[in-house]
Amino acid sequence: MFPVKQPWLCKALGCYDCCIRCLGAVPYTSLLATLLCYTGVALFCGGGHEALTHTRTFVELYFARDVQDFIVLADFIKYFQYVIYGLASFFFLYGLLLLAEGFYTTSAVKQTFGEFRSTKFGRCLSLTFIILTYVLAVIWLVVFGFTAIPVLFFINMESSCHKVNILSETTLFNQQARVCMDARMYGFLPWNAVPGIVCGNTLASICKTPEFYVTYDLYICAFAGAGITLLALFVYVVATTYNYAVLRFLGRKGIRC
Repeated sequence: MFPVKQPWLCKALGCYDCCIRCLGAVPYTSLLATLLCYTGVALFCGGGHEALTHTRTFVELYFARDVQDFIVLADFIKYFQYVIYGLASFFFLYGLLLLAEGFYTTSAVKQTFGEFRSTKFGRCLSLTFIILTYVLAVIWLVVFGFTAIPVLFFINMESSCHKVNILSETTLFNQQARVCMDARMYGFLPWNAVPGIVCGNTLASICKTPEFYVTYDLYICAFAGAGITLLALFVYVVATTYNYAVLRFLGRKGIRC
């Protein structure tokens, strides 16, 4: 069997210590959070943008006859798509900043790296990132909740369509006409919108259209992306809080790290 350590090989290569130091300075938790954040934001922004576009067509075709009933939702979709562009840019830059802060704090707490110094400015900067990330996580928790509304709408709609299909096959009376789906209950349309509601076989036929399944899948994608982003923000909070606590502890002990 070969020995686990081969000092002569490491000495010959001359890069063993350098590689160990570089690997020790990598903030793996912050790196994982950054990858999760970028993945979640990409799913949320991409899926959300396309889902809003399909929602406009879907609601306009099946739930609203008058343009005036649909104008509020159309304006909301238009402006929120611009917000999505801003969110993508913001999270890209903020993720880089948090990753850079992770590299700084991870290097600072490694006593092997004597050239790094933990300063009051660095600790204040870390504390600022903790507060900002925590506030952002709370705000994103609200966004995550709102993202669940269209998913719930399509889940209920699919369930209603399944119920219509069962009633149409097992009963002689037109009981499936009593099964309806009202878009006004979910805030997509105002209460005076006409028709705003679809029932029976019309509802079942809508569930068989490609627009229904595409929009449904896109909202699930956006919902999952929002959840992944929320998880990434909580991981950021844990990582930055831990690094800040270590810096404070070493500062009190008088260790220059």
